[in-house]
Amino acid sequence: MAGLDASPEDTRAVYDRNALAFDKSRSRTLFEARWLARFTARIPPQGRVLDLGCGGGEPIARWLMAEGFDVTGVDFAPAMLDICRTRWPDGDWRLADMAALDLGESFDAIISWNGFFHLTAAQQKACIPRLAAHLNDGGMLMLTVGHSHGEVTGTVAGEAVYHASLSPAEYATAFEDAGLILTGFMAEDPETNDHSVVMARKHTGPRP
Repeated sequence: MAGLDASPEDTRAVYDRNALAFDKSRSRTLFEARWLARFTARIPPQGRVLDLGCGGGEPIARWLMAEGFDVTGVDFAPAMLDICRTRWPDGDWRLADMAALDLGESFDAIISWNGFFHLTAAQQKACIPRLAAHLNDGGMLMLTVGHSHGEVTGTVAGEAVYHASLSPAEYATAFEDAGLILTGFMAEDPETNDHSVVMARKHTGPRP
């Protein structure tokens, strides 16, 4: 990890220390709206959606709930979940690490916006089959990733935090191996403040 100012082992603590500051600074402009619309277009009405790395629930979980979906939010930072539980006391908010995800249930869709890329490349490769196992057949998956293979340092409330990514070709292969069909990819999409977004659908039957 030469040249990096952050370690993946520190990510949970970074978010716990800065939960309130991160939540306050998190954009509510819904620049994610176009991708959210594409993502949810194939989810059944009132379908179950797993929001991985849900943070304080703003704005992704709030948007999904407003659209009528049954949202389960997962985060590995307790301070983030405290914010969600304050906002929505009756919500389904769970403490878990996506690197070892094993909820024992399945969902119609899984989203990890600004969460998945905190895993190392090796963890991401191991996690993708776990995500697929938590999807119903036909279920949708959407992740924000990097635009190329590598590790970089980001910031949370001014504190360094680890990011990693596979290459687009590596993601396509990992998805295919997990029974996921790539349905969308955009590197550094200018409409989403230059986020790179990948979307896939689970298909366990014969390939179309």
